[in-house]
Amino acid sequence: MLLAWIGAVLIGLALGMLGSGGSILTVPILVYLVGEPDKLAIAESLAIVGLIALVGAVPYALKGLIDWRNVLFFGLPGMAGTYLGAYFSKWVPGVWQLGLFAVVMLLAAYMMFRPPRLEATPPKRAHFKIVLDGLVVGILTGLVGVGGGFLIVPALVLLGGLPMHLAVGTSLLIVAMKSGSGFYKYLHLLPEQGYTVHWDIVLIFAALGIAGSLFGGRLAASLPQLTLRRGFAGFLVVMGVFILWQNLPKVLHG
Repeated sequence: MLLAWIGAVLIGLALGMLGSGGSILTVPILVYLVGEPDKLAIAESLAIVGLIALVGAVPYALKGLIDWRNVLFFGLPGMAGTYLGAYFSKWVPGVWQLGLFAVVMLLAAYMMFRPPRLEATPPKRAHFKIVLDGLVVGILTGLVGVGGGFLIVPALVLLGGLPMHLAVGTSLLIVAMKSGSGFYKYLHLLPEQGYTVHWDIVLIFAALGIAGSLFGGRLAASLPQLTLRRGFAGFLVVMGVFILWQNLPKVLHG
């Protein structure tokens, strides 16, 4: 289990530095290192990442690095979308959820690798468009069972026009909101599928991840935005390819 505990710290580092990436690590660690079934790992990852993100968002809020407009118009519809996505997930096999998870990750990486727009002050996105973005991202992230930071950060940067550091803090709070909504729904679905949440694993992972996220948040402040952006995209590619490699044979022969 030592590797799993180290992984828990890395989950926090990813969330603290990038505002995302926690679930990308959490689900594989729970499945491949802890031995949890797909469906249970997906649900527990929401609880773990939600707790880490909530605590990790506090230093950003104290520094004024949260865009409350996007929290309202992106985060609240995202909670509703995540609840719906979690509800639909009961008809989707776990291996398909992980496969879809990897594909969306690679698409987000492509978006982040593209050269940033050159506008000095990007135009503000209309309220109804932000609401629609949040709802769509929420449904996707609820369906694949992750906090959704790897979708939220690109959406806030590329669609919302936020600088990377502001997007990270905003993403953390939205991740916490959406994770709570999705996990609440999974709590009702898991007993129907014969699963019970392992709260000891959830709390240990969350505690280690919180320590990692606080350190990651301090580290992120000293790194250039372009470095964070490209590092994030590269991280998505590596993890997306790995998860596809692990699950594609199961999908093809399932």
